[in-house]
Amino acid sequence: MKKLRFGTADISKGHLILVNPSHPIKHDIQQKELTSLHPYAEHILLERQTAKMLLSVMHFLDCKHEIVPVSGYRSIDEQQKIYADSLQKNGKSFTKKFVAIPGCSEHQTGLAVDLAKNSKEIDFIRPEFPYTGIYGYFREISVRYGFIERYPANREKITKIAHEPWHFRYVGYPHSEIMKDKCFTLEEYTIYLKQFCYQKNHLRFRNHRGDFEIFYVPVQANKDIFVEIPEGMPYQSSGNNIDGVVLTLWRERL
Repeated sequence: MKKLRFGTADISKGHLILVNPSHPIKHDIQQKELTSLHPYAEHILLERQTAKMLLSVMHFLDCKHEIVPVSGYRSIDEQQKIYADSLQKNGKSFTKKFVAIPGCSEHQTGLAVDLAKNSKEIDFIRPEFPYTGIYGYFREISVRYGFIERYPANREKITKIAHEPWHFRYVGYPHSEIMKDKCFTLEEYTIYLKQFCYQKNHLRFRNHRGDFEIFYVPVQANKDIFVEIPEGMPYQSSGNNIDGVVLTLWRERL
């Protein structure tokens, strides 16, 4: 068996971290973890795996003339400026709906991207991204690459952000597929996973891509916890940015 060790620092790292007003970012992503969306938008940066998967979707759809990345990674200073500018231009009510509080923005993680329908004029805060045509197809296909539409309609009481059809978040596969199947927001999925604890029943998800096993590991402050998994089995780990980490194991279908 392979023994893994997790501590407090691991809670705030990974593709499944929950970032919202109740769970702010605990540390900034390092520049070496970011990469450009070249050749689609060289000036926009994303976390490396997020960028890789987004570029894969766009290449598959051949949509560079229809879909334009508008905003990716933002530093805390950039988020503060966007927030302050929106307050001045649009007022408090609008800003509360569509602009995350500095320190609580997914854009600061490098895991989120705003996309737009390519047009002469694009609204930076609320870019147009329809549910029809290539844009609807992007929503369908991007799930297979680990993306979710982060702020769906009629879920504002849960996400604390208004409906944003343009905002996509990388959570990784198969989490994106499970969330879509169950119509979960990331807030709901984070709570849902807690019932599948390390030493209890695990979440099993099977399809043509493999057999996946997912479980939650609670982590106490200043105390390491050890987890054993089968030697040689592929796995990924991610903190939830609250109180633990999520382990995802998988066996590929032959």
